[in-house]
Amino acid sequence: METAANPRLTGTIVIGAGQSGLAAAYYLQQHNQPFLVLDERAATGDVWAARFKALRLFSPTWASALPGLPWPKAAHYYPTKDEAAAYLQQYAAHFQFPIIHNQRVVHVQLMPSSSYQVHTATGTCYQAQRVIVCTGPYSAPARPSFADDLPPTVQQLHSSGYHQPADLRGHGPVAVVGSGNSALQIAADVAATGRPVYVAFDEHTPAMPNNTAMWVFLTATGFMRVPGHTVLGRHLRNSPEPVVSQDLHRLQQFPHAHFIGRGQSATAAGELLGVHHSTPPLDAVVWATGFRPAFNWLQIPGSINERGEPYHFRGLSPVKGLAFLGLPWLHNRRSALMGGAGPDARHVVKELLKST
Repeated sequence: METAANPRLTGTIVIGAGQSGLAAAYYLQQHNQPFLVLDERAATGDVWAARFKALRLFSPTWASALPGLPWPKAAHYYPTKDEAAAYLQQYAAHFQFPIIHNQRVVHVQLMPSSSYQVHTATGTCYQAQRVIVCTGPYSAPARPSFADDLPPTVQQLHSSGYHQPADLRGHGPVAVVGSGNSALQIAADVAATGRPVYVAFDEHTPAMPNNTAMWVFLTATGFMRVPGHTVLGRHLRNSPEPVVSQDLHRLQQFPHAHFIGRGQSATAAGELLGVHHSTPPLDAVVWATGFRPAFNWLQIPGSINERGEPYHFRGLSPVKGLAFLGLPWLHNRRSALMGGAGPDARHVVKELLKST
């Protein structure tokens, strides 16, 4: 086994084999660079396969391709999460990337030689001149503090642990809490079974129809490519994030779906209190409330700020040889989408190789 005293050597370590990690691998391969991709999951695509069953991409295939390989589906099709997983598997196999699975990174350190040692939970050690972190923005499920005020009779699931309505306890009221597309998809998924659903979501949140015309408009106007560091980009980043979904309209058609506004508190009786309304005692709550940073394994001075978020400009860390991909607004709004992984990776790999 490769240990700290005898690590496995390569030029670049890519941590994570999701869409961003695979896009980084593509451009490293294009530059004829030696590299390895380390992924904690058992198979490429599992990051999508493990998501809830009703999940679909929010962008059509023509706006979701990774560099060098188009989707096998029609251009205006919205893939399911299993089709997304299969596409990533096909992509990795097509380019024969050197991916090592079941390698959860537990520690990254910068050596006196200015190279990086990457340690995994298996006890294996890798060493490289460069590291590209592609684990996504936030890995630790987040939920509001008032979740602790609910009694144990109320089942609580984070969206990362929700797969289908049958996962939810009982047959009575369910609350879904969140402000994004996933909250609406999960709420619509549950409402379709006939259960009363209380959505802690402001139904007046800006919403865009998820259709071809909308995506053509966003592409033609350059809306998705406005850099986050510009005046307009900063305004967009600080504005309420619009949802891109048909599920808001779909939910509004269910007589048993109720919007209570942003969740504010909970009671020992199992009720959730929103800005506008409250729920009856609940059987279950799904927290689609996002994630918080989890980069504690990246123990490199100057790489992470006091909020636990990476320091970077367009993915490049101030620490030489270190870069990030897959972060929201890494460069622009498109950075959060599968189709944005390629352009971001092209820039990061080019600049990283130039500087090291």
